[in-house]
Amino acid sequence: MRYAFGVDEVAAAIADPVRREILLALHAGTLTAGDIAELFPISRPAVSRHLRVLRESGLVRDELVGRQRFYHLEAGPLREIADWLAQFESHRGWEAHLDALETEVYRTRRERRTRPAGPGSAKENTA
Repeated sequence: MRYAFGVDEVAAAIADPVRREILLALHAGTLTAGDIAELFPISRPAVSRHLRVLRESGLVRDELVGRQRFYHLEAGPLREIADWLAQFESHRGWEAHLDALETEVYRTRRERRTRPAGPGSAKENTA
């Protein structure tokens, strides 16, 4: 699924630690602009700028109710970032396959050592 917002725009938005903290706060629930501003030791205009960046990147949406503006998390655009990052985790599948192969090699060696001696076993042990 493609979102209207690009990976670069979302990545730039979450690059700032204040914006990441805002996203974490909104993950817990809807907050007003004032509630968000109280969480940080920066000016309200600075918080407003951070909220604008998050809004423009599609990570938050706002809703005006009376004189208050409520902010909601929109986590969908983060999926594209997660999908992009997941490609670097794909090597883990190979690790599991290699671990299984190593286990099988050790099991086969153990079985050969414990196999009873019989006709032709001397040939097997010299190979």
